[in-house]
Amino acid sequence: MFIRKASKTKMKKSAIVKLALVHKTAALLVLAIATLFTIGTSVLPGFVKAASIDDEIRQLEQENKQNKNAVSQLENEAVSYQDAINRLQSQINLLQAQINDNTAQQASLQQQITANQQEIERQKKILGENIHVMYVDGQMSTIEMLATSKDLSEFVDKEEYRTTVKNKIQTTLKQIAVLQNELNEKKNQVEALLTQQRQQQSQVAASRAEQARMLSYNQSQQSSYNQKTKANQARIDFLIEQQRKVNDSAPDGGYYFLRFPGGTGSFNPGNYPYKNAGFGMSTAPGCNDNDGPDRWGYCTRQCVSYAAWAVEASGRTAPKYYGNAKNWVSAAYRNGVTVTRSPQPGDVAISTSGTWGHAMYVEAVDGDRIYVSQYNAHLSGEFSYQWRTYR
Repeated sequence: MFIRKASKTKMKKSAIVKLALVHKTAALLVLAIATLFTIGTSVLPGFVKAASIDDEIRQLEQENKQNKNAVSQLENEAVSYQDAINRLQSQINLLQAQINDNTAQQASLQQQITANQQEIERQKKILGENIHVMYVDGQMSTIEMLATSKDLSEFVDKEEYRTTVKNKIQTTLKQIAVLQNELNEKKNQVEALLTQQRQQQSQVAASRAEQARMLSYNQSQQSSYNQKTKANQARIDFLIEQQRKVNDSAPDGGYYFLRFPGGTGSFNPGNYPYKNAGFGMSTAPGCNDNDGPDRWGYCTRQCVSYAAWAVEASGRTAPKYYGNAKNWVSAAYRNGVTVTRSPQPGDVAISTSGTWGHAMYVEAVDGDRIYVSQYNAHLSGEFSYQWRTYR
């Protein structure tokens, strides 16, 4: 009985030891898996930085869109300023023409006034001479006048002539005086009109100058926005060029291969449904260059759109809304997709280098090389095949 109890005691101790070993082993296994996961996710070169670069490009594109909208509004305003300037200039020209006409009329009136004044002086002189003659004749008595006349008829003629001349000169003087007053009145009216027109012209010219100043300021704003847009686009082009360079060379850190579950079948890359769709360097979901998004959540004719379609075309479920190629590795981990460094046909090869990374469909494997089909390798939205060294 004792022996059995001792044996049972030993068996219990042995079981406890074994159970402890199992727990310890399980704990180590969990730690190892966690470590592997941490290593797997931490080896994504520049993953956090990539998001910030992508954000920078989005921000630059958004700024450019705002800049273009601002320039468009300024251009509309500039048209209204220019129209106002043209209208005001037309008013200035019309007023100037009226001023020229009135100035010419003023000069003509002055000439007439001067001529009339000269005529008044001449008529006054004639009248003075006649008055003198009549005065001399007036000193003569009627008997003397009759005596100096040949006959009564000549006496009457002399008397009538003196009266007629006198009346005519007086009438002429009155007419000239009336005309002179009329000319002076017209001249005053023209001078008042000229003063008013010159004031109007000055006011219109001031308004035109203000419109011209506003137009100049508007144009300087347009220039400023255009320069900002140009600088932003230069930065975007630089980032795109950096991506193009890494796509053309072996990327830092090598490749990751995403192995989606299911069997792979053959397909024709020419059947990619968006091959004639729009293309731009915008990124999903904010495709804004008439380039999507496609039915998997990517912009058309980009590498990720083709890679998602290729997975589906080969008979498996396409990865949806994984983001830029650079984000696909971490997205695959989250969705339980196998991530490996050893490729096989049917895998999606991911380069994490550059701004967005690059996604390719593995067609064949030969040693340390892979033969891939791809879109947008040179950031031109075009399809191509390529051999790449993956390690």
